[in-house]
Amino acid sequence: MAGAADRSRPVVVGVDPDPARRMALAWAADEAVRRRVPLRPVHVEGVPTRGTRAPDVPSSWEQWNDTLHRAGKQVLDEAVDFVTARCPDVVVDPLLAEGDPVWVLREQSREATSVVLGSRHLNRTQEVFGSAAVALPVAAHAHCPVVVVPEPEHITQEPAYFVVGVDGSERSAVAVDLAFEEAALRGAQLRALYVWQPGPLRIFDEYAEQQECRRLLSETVAGRRARYPEVDLRHELLTGHPVRALADASAHALGLVVGTRGHGGFTGMMLGSVSQGLLRHARCPVLVVPSPA
Repeated sequence: MAGAADRSRPVVVGVDPDPARRMALAWAADEAVRRRVPLRPVHVEGVPTRGTRAPDVPSSWEQWNDTLHRAGKQVLDEAVDFVTARCPDVVVDPLLAEGDPVWVLREQSREATSVVLGSRHLNRTQEVFGSAAVALPVAAHAHCPVVVVPEPEHITQEPAYFVVGVDGSERSAVAVDLAFEEAALRGAQLRALYVWQPGPLRIFDEYAEQQECRRLLSETVAGRRARYPEVDLRHELLTGHPVRALADASAHALGLVVGTRGHGGFTGMMLGSVSQGLLRHARCPVLVVPSPA
């Protein structure tokens, strides 16, 4: 995410029109303050279908478009008021856009420190057909880390900690970089976890296989530990299904950091089967780090 040379790259946050859903906006505002970068709340005007169109929406296209624009501006104004009340010193640069939310947020990610989105833990059908289901496609194609913040607020644990999933790949190494950075910004612990999942056919030497996993875990965190000596690092090998193990381990974490398209335990679809599963089942914010260029 943002370094010393990236102070102009904003934290972009998708604004939910429901004023009761402010967890993502709060997370993004706090992140912008910590990183000393601007905050860009983004709301994308939608075109309601015949079934969702309110009776008081005018019939002509021009009036209809104007009504949508005014409604969108009100959503953004309320978001800005929330942010300035919470973080008076943050620079806020709101954007009201038109078009497909996934495309708009993906384009915004080109120049962003991160993109922050809310999550309502949509089921699989809603992920495919729901107009609000933008987290998965944005996380799969963004050019910067994507943070998916659940509603309602989850309960964290003291001492505060971040969790990062490690699998020995270059992509998970990038996730470890971000995890160290986030933990250092908050003065939090970092728990680096390698989840070993035995195959359907039990291998003859499980001990040797687990030792190799421990070696990969240790090598992945070694160089980063030297750069962030203030971070209290704990690393551990877990056994089980990666989604279940990481979700359970991070239940009270400040955040869970994962890479995309990894190898080993992280092999899966375009976003990665583990990343997709954690976006659905994790109970804390999930930070998805894109593959290195």
